Amino acid sequence: MSDLRDLIDRHDAGWNAQDLDTIMATYTDDIVFQNHTAGEAPVSGAAAVRGHLAGIFARWPDMRFESRRRYHAADVCVSEWTARATTPDGRSVEWDGVDVFPIRDGLIARKDVYSTSHIARAVD
Repeated sequence: MSDLRDLIDRHDAGWNAQDLDTIMATYTDDIVFQNHTAGEAPVSGAAAVRGHLAGIFARWPDMRFESRRRYHAADVCVSEWTARATTPDGRSVEWDGVDVFPIRDGLIARKDVYSTSHIARAVD
């Protein structure tokens, strides 16, 4: 179980640093990324997911995540988090979310995102 915790810790650190190399090292070659809340189609394969994440980071250059709690099992992790970022018009916002990570061969095989980003809260 500690290997799974370490994997998700590395993944989360990569997201907070917006470090694509670190993030991609936690994913399988056939990773599937889907943000269900955003209504996005699944993005499949390491190259496509890397490009998709680069686009997210370009839109949200200061986006950071705070972990609220995580649930680990042998082949899955569920992570609850709060994201904070600045909108293009300069407002500070935050939203809550959950990631579901099926794990295969010690790597993240899928990342399913469910969040309240469509109703982000203003932060003073």
